[in-house]
Amino acid sequence: MRFLPVFLDLQSGVVLLVGAGELVRAKLRLLASAGASVRWYATDGSHDVSGLDAAVDARIERATGDPLTSDLSGVIAILCAGAGDIGVAMSARAKAVGLPINVMDDLAHSTFIFPAIVDRGDVVVAVGTGGASPVVARRVRERIEAVLPARIGDLAAFIGSFRKSMHARIPEFPLRRRFWERVIDGPIGALVLAGRKDEAEKALNEIADPSAFAGASKDGKAEGRVTLVGAGPGDPDLLTIKALRALQDADIVFYDELVSPEILDRIRRDAARIPVGRRVGKPGIGQDAINKLLIDAAKAGQRAVRLKGGDPFIFGRGGEEIEELRAAGVAYSVVPGITAGLGAAAQFEAPLTYRHEALRITFLTAHKAKDAETVDWSVLTDRKMTIVVYMGMTAAPSVRAGLLAAGRLPQTPVGVFARVTRADAQAVVGTLENLPALVEKIDGGPAILIIGDVVAHSAPWRQSNLNQVISKLLDAAE
Repeated sequence: MRFLPVFLDLQSGVVLLVGAGELVRAKLRLLASAGASVRWYATDGSHDVSGLDAAVDARIERATGDPLTSDLSGVIAILCAGAGDIGVAMSARAKAVGLPINVMDDLAHSTFIFPAIVDRGDVVVAVGTGGASPVVARRVRERIEAVLPARIGDLAAFIGSFRKSMHARIPEFPLRRRFWERVIDGPIGALVLAGRKDEAEKALNEIADPSAFAGASKDGKAEGRVTLVGAGPGDPDLLTIKALRALQDADIVFYDELVSPEILDRIRRDAARIPVGRRVGKPGIGQDAINKLLIDAAKAGQRAVRLKGGDPFIFGRGGEEIEELRAAGVAYSVVPGITAGLGAAAQFEAPLTYRHEALRITFLTAHKAKDAETVDWSVLTDRKMTIVVYMGMTAAPSVRAGLLAAGRLPQTPVGVFARVTRADAQAVVGTLENLPALVEKIDGGPAILIIGDVVAHSAPWRQSNLNQVISKLLDAAE
């Protein structure tokens, strides 16, 4: 992120505008709509504002003379639109005195840029692309416009009118935040968005105990809880809406090592983040310590999230954690996530079931060779069963040996799918007899092994066959 989005108080000074033509007129409309006072130097000598409404005209000071030598006292920002070479010179002058400047369509000479704006009164959304593509920014703005309630600004103003009084009644900040969340998400917020502000105000005034409304315990403190959230295999777009809401509501997040940075970016900015996971060969803090952290956070009144890669209940120890939470009397909930096996199947078009070919699925974990040795492979020899092995890279030789010894065919298709759904995802396919060699072609995990005839329907398998055909044709041509 090169440009930090900030909001400039246009009531605190004058905006100096330099330029001419329709580009300047567009900036005049924008600045006037934001309540700015504008000092305009028309580079073509014409201050004609015909076609602009009177409200815009009233906020314009028509300046004469040379903007390069003008008095900059009281100026809070400089804009150049259709100013030609004067824009470059104004940029040098602005930078010399530390004033922010925007030279339209000239990123090199600008110290700030204009985002695409969604204006809902007190709610303003700014969308930027760092100047790289204003068209992309506009497209994003259009999508936000489509989903943002028309009266969302009224809701912000409504809450603003009650903030000071509620601050006095609910001094504890976490509890106060939860109070407003319940207002926004509940019937009162719905009334404001429906244009029934008077009814909403009446309902808010009738709340006798704001702390209790916010969910405080008997001692007046916020009640804590723990939410186990499945982060999925890595792609942040695969997070559920419920998972995103939990991450935005959390006071503290305990996350696994395998949770991607892109997903961590979805956590509320002021929430505490505690890494508690481990990777192969690197010891973690231990499950007992994790359980204690979750319980302590909840009993301190915090909304804690236990953020896990994949799904909490598929090799995620979610069951163990909720048993401990239940025993400690801590409230909890579980938000499922897309498990890595499903992510691999979807990304690489490897259907885990297939009519007449694959009627059953088995999920198992083989973190180490000794894990694979404890598996009863004799129940996994059915050709119509797909086997999905988690954490199976290290144990690949034992997985192969166990299945072959039990009678699974050496020619059974297998796929090794690494870092699934991420930008650096990788797939290698082949047969069961060559499984360890396939794993060696992978540039690091985590990886999923899929074993069964369904792998022959996958995109990597089809591509592999195509490459073989092309190679044979080339050999024949020689």
